[in-house]
Amino acid sequence: MQFTHVKIEVLMPEGYIALLRNKLNEAAVIRQGNYEHVISYSHVHGYWRPLEGAEPFEGEEGKISHGTECLVTFKTHCNNVLAVKEIIEDIHPYEEPVYHVIPLMDV
Repeated sequence: MQFTHVKIEVLMPEGYIALLRNKLNEAAVIRQGNYEHVISYSHVHGYWRPLEGAEPFEGEEGKISHGTECLVTFKTHCNNVLAVKEIIEDIHPYEEPVYHVIPLMDV
């Protein structure tokens, strides 16, 4: 099996999606054929509890919190992963951004 592209998933507040999309587009890492700005997102519900020493974007240390955030997904070439990681970590408001890099099999 070979792969040249990956799917990136990142959880973030909805208010940051346009900024992420714009930065990724400026870096030319979210193009699909003759299209740019190609991302999708959906609303998801999550739980978290900040541990001692955490500086949470939302919630309080030691208390279980819950809320709605967005799961942003997009496809990019595997050579772009490090650039994407830097962009996500640069603009993401969470102390510990949650993102996944999933290989996509070439077919």
